[in-house]
Amino acid sequence: MLKIIGLIIAVLIAGVLILAATKPDTFRVQRAASIKAPPEKVFALINDFNRWGAWSPWEKKDPAMKRTFGATTSGKGAVYAWEGNKDVGQGRMEIAESVSPDRVTIKLDFVKPFEANNIVAFKLEPRGDMTNVTWAMQGPTPYFAKIIHVFINMDSMVGTDFEAGLANLKAVAEK
Repeated sequence: MLKIIGLIIAVLIAGVLILAATKPDTFRVQRAASIKAPPEKVFALINDFNRWGAWSPWEKKDPAMKRTFGATTSGKGAVYAWEGNKDVGQGRMEIAESVSPDRVTIKLDFVKPFEANNIVAFKLEPRGDMTNVTWAMQGPTPYFAKIIHVFINMDSMVGTDFEAGLANLKAVAEK
C-alpha cells in the first residue's frame, strides 16, 4: 500500500514538472481602459512616482508600506523603491523611457516575495475626448516560476490589480 501511495505521489510530481516544462518562457499581462481626460493629464499621473499614491492598487494593500524615492521622481531616470507586507513585497522601479504624452516604460525589479525582473509599459492613445490607456507587464519565466504558474494564473492575479489601478487612475484623472 505504501509503495502505491509513493508511486502515485511520484507520478503527480512528474506530471507537474512535465506540465511546467510546457509553459512559455515569457509572460505578458495587459489591461486597457478608456479615460475621459486628455493624454497629458493621464501621462502626468503615470510619469511621476509621487503621484502613484493617488491611483496605484498596491497603496491600498499596504498603507504602511515604506517608500523611497530617488533624486528624480518623474521622467526618465526616476526611481521608486518600496518595502511592504506580503501583499506588496519589496522591489524597485525605474522609468526607462518617458515620451510625453504617449508612453512610459518602467524597469521593474522585485526582490520579495520572489526575485523577478520585468518591463512595465503604459501606452496612451487619444480617442476624441478620451484617452485609451494600456498597461502591460512582461518578463521572463524561469523554470521555478513555470512550476508556480501550473497552480496560479499570472494573468488573473496581476490583471486584477491592473484593472483596479486603471479604475483608480480613471477616477483621479476624470476629477
